[in-house]
Amino acid sequence: MAKAKSLETAFEELDALVAKMEDRELPLEEAFKLYQEGVKLLKYCNGAIDKVEKKIIEIHGNEDEGDE
Repeated sequence: MAKAKSLETAFEELDALVAKMEDRELPLEEAFKLYQEGVKLLKYCNGAIDKVEKKIIEIHGNEDEGDE
C-alpha cells in the first residue's frame, strides 16, 4: 500500500499546478487535465484538514470532561 502524502506535499503540488496553469500558452486540454488534478488534490487536502479538526475537537472534548 502506498504511503499517504503529507498535507504540505499536497499544497506544494497544488502550487506547482497553479504555476503551470498560469502559462498563457498552455493548451486547453492540458489546462483541463491540470485542473482535474488540482480538484483531486483539494479534496485530499480538505479530507486531511477535516481529520485534524475532528481530532482537535475530540481532544478538547476530553479536556472539558476532565474539568467536571
